[in-house]
Amino acid sequence: MGRTGETCGAVTGAVMVISLIHQAEDHSGCSGREQAYTLTSEFIREFKRRNGSVLCRELLGADIGTGAEHDSLLFKRCPRFVQDAAEILEEMLKKKEEE
Repeated sequence: MGRTGETCGAVTGAVMVISLIHQAEDHSGCSGREQAYTLTSEFIREFKRRNGSVLCRELLGADIGTGAEHDSLLFKRCPRFVQDAAEILEEMLKKKEEE
């Protein structure tokens, strides 16, 4: 996000979806929040299992904020990370529906 090399934007987007779903389900606070924390941890574990990290600079193998190659790296590698994030999130949501 913002070429900082920190948390992957695809990961951040998925965590936002998880949080929004659980906020909408439970306005009282704690149980929805705890469920969101649990699912976020599960999501991050699976994303790391598939990709080795959630940090952009580690996923891309470069500091995209300093080099001219950043656009090339983004277009070559980021679609896979977005796809993985979407697949993991979809699997989690399907599992939740089945419960």
